[in-house]
Amino acid sequence: MSSEELTSVLPEGRVVTDPATMDGYRWDRANDPEAGTPLAVVRAESTEDVQATVRFAAERGIPVVPRGAGSGLSGGSTAVAGGIVLSMERMRQIQVDPLTRTAVVQPGAFNAEVKAAAGEHGLWYPPDPSSFEICSIGGNIATNAGGLCCVKYGVTTDYVLGLEVVLADGRAVRLGGPRLKDVAGLDLTKLFIGSEGTLGVVTEITLRLIPTQRPPTTLVATFKTLDDSTKAVLAISSSMRPSMLEFMDNPTINAVEDATKMGLDRDAAAMLVIQSDEPAEFATKEIELIEGLCYQHNAEEVFYTADPDEGKAFVVARRMAIPAVEQKGSLLLEDVGVPLPRLGDLVRGIEAISQNRDIVIALIAHAGDGNTHPLLVFDPSDEDQKQRAHTAYGEVMDLAIELGGTITGEHGVGRLKRPWLADYIGEDALDLNHRIKRALDPGNILNPGAVLDPVALQT
Repeated sequence: MSSEELTSVLPEGRVVTDPATMDGYRWDRANDPEAGTPLAVVRAESTEDVQATVRFAAERGIPVVPRGAGSGLSGGSTAVAGGIVLSMERMRQIQVDPLTRTAVVQPGAFNAEVKAAAGEHGLWYPPDPSSFEICSIGGNIATNAGGLCCVKYGVTTDYVLGLEVVLADGRAVRLGGPRLKDVAGLDLTKLFIGSEGTLGVVTEITLRLIPTQRPPTTLVATFKTLDDSTKAVLAISSSMRPSMLEFMDNPTINAVEDATKMGLDRDAAAMLVIQSDEPAEFATKEIELIEGLCYQHNAEEVFYTADPDEGKAFVVARRMAIPAVEQKGSLLLEDVGVPLPRLGDLVRGIEAISQNRDIVIALIAHAGDGNTHPLLVFDPSDEDQKQRAHTAYGEVMDLAIELGGTITGEHGVGRLKRPWLADYIGEDALDLNHRIKRALDPGNILNPGAVLDPVALQT
């Protein structure tokens, strides 16, 4: 099948076939080594472009891999050999309606752009992945992304009122809409959120907005032991609801300090970054209670401030943890979560895996949710170390499942975590996933190989 035929069904400038340009569309940030070379890249500018592309592919059985900003961490947008990469990067329109507190957004718009547009009307879009400045709303929808504020404000799905989705046969359907309460029919909107482009291609999103966040008060606490820090997290979470409750371990602290030189305690086993965005007098009281709980659990130092610039500096330090650790070597990025009471077991277990495999695992976490991001660091030129890192990766996944947790809280299964999906959800639930996929995409053209095993779908 030639790319010229695809070019003929789309407006000029939409189809890219230059090998050098296409190479940049083969991977997301997971750098999946199994990435194939696509037949073409389509840079869609409208729902009609997406429909034409999907119809073309469906008629010929060609795989279509939807792609946002390419910031995914689980291989969810890895290119398939001979397929079409369907990029949404040019679909960036944002329309805010302050009366209904909603925004109609195209999938290529960055999370930060939506926040800025909402902010012009005194409104706020809360979901805030650490990569919010470079990740797209379409990608956030694909993985049901969370972020630093989700401990209080929830994740992407909590703010999605409606979708426009192009199905595997090229039809465009509207699901939900600007109504705040709507229970007519099955909740198909939620079905597509977190489906990683395997059931349809999202071309428009209606988002719920809320009044802008109050300026937060920020607290930073350091601990001598991991156990003390996780016990403090449980004590805080059981009695109050801060707007942020983040965790960084010693390797992460040192990586961030290397990058920022901001004076972080290099000897601390762990650091918590906590915020309260309650009205000023209540925020002070809440932060003082949190300070007391940290000291009750043997915090070495606790500092808090209502100064927005000081507070932002610590939040920026937490947000830059992944790029800071990335400077130490190649990464395998995890995204495992557990029920909060098992957080300490998970943190200790990851530390043991790190020691047993002699692999650096830098740990960051949305601690208030029990959602951790272990970052396994290795030298790609050292085959033995590389193998030990991959072994440790699987052991972290197994540990999370053993503790009643999940193999992914917000990054998605993609291709990298697919081998563990059956162990996590069980055979009956996996079969249900297969049945839904076959019903909506009988030709298995939409992102084949992501989430579900394409061979299993044929049986």
